[in-house]
Amino acid sequence: MTTTFSPGPDPNTVRAADGEVVTVPDGWVLVLPGDAALTRRIKAAGNHFAVAEKKGRKVFSRGIWTSAATVERIRADLAAERSTDGFAKKKQADARRRERVQAEYVEDFHGSVVAFLAFHASHAELADRLARAVTDHATPVGSGTVARTRRIPVEQRAEAAVIAWMRHQTTDYDSMAIPRVKGKRHEVRRMLARRSKELLERYRRGEPVGEKCPLKKALAGLRDSRTTSVP
Repeated sequence: MTTTFSPGPDPNTVRAADGEVVTVPDGWVLVLPGDAALTRRIKAAGNHFAVAEKKGRKVFSRGIWTSAATVERIRADLAAERSTDGFAKKKQADARRRERVQAEYVEDFHGSVVAFLAFHASHAELADRLARAVTDHATPVGSGTVARTRRIPVEQRAEAAVIAWMRHQTTDYDSMAIPRVKGKRHEVRRMLARRSKELLERYRRGEPVGEKCPLKKALAGLRDSRTTSVP
């Protein structure tokens, strides 16, 4: 079982859950995150210190301490395995599989966004443009957006992604001077979310919306930026 520490006050120390500062043994090195296979084998090999740091509600890996000799041995084994034709073919097959899964998810997510928007037929073209803009922003692997979480159904992800996109693209949220008071930022987000939902309702009812509509202006700006970027 892996015991996880937080970073210690000095480079060669870690802090246990009870606050005790522990000095790492002589001959140990810190292996930074990034190579999942190396990390798995280090954990399976025996004695080690996993290090993670909590920032807000998220926990970030800061690496794993273990014997330098263990790291050298495992890295040599991995290098030998990764030099074979079989490994190269497996990597290619894995990459194709990931691309297929990603393409299927992008299509499903786009459909969920369109379903959430549910715009009147008179605004169908704008609904498609908005759904594509939200999908392009939210679905890339590693984007860290709500679309990448598996904790809520895709329908809820689609709704959250639309509201988040509108918050940044159709309001002054990014330039607002929000007081550093607990709960104030959430309050502002809720207020802007209500405005966004009210605007979406107008499109669902099929009401005529002028060119000064912040949603139309945001989508027009994206289209113009794509046009001007083409050589």
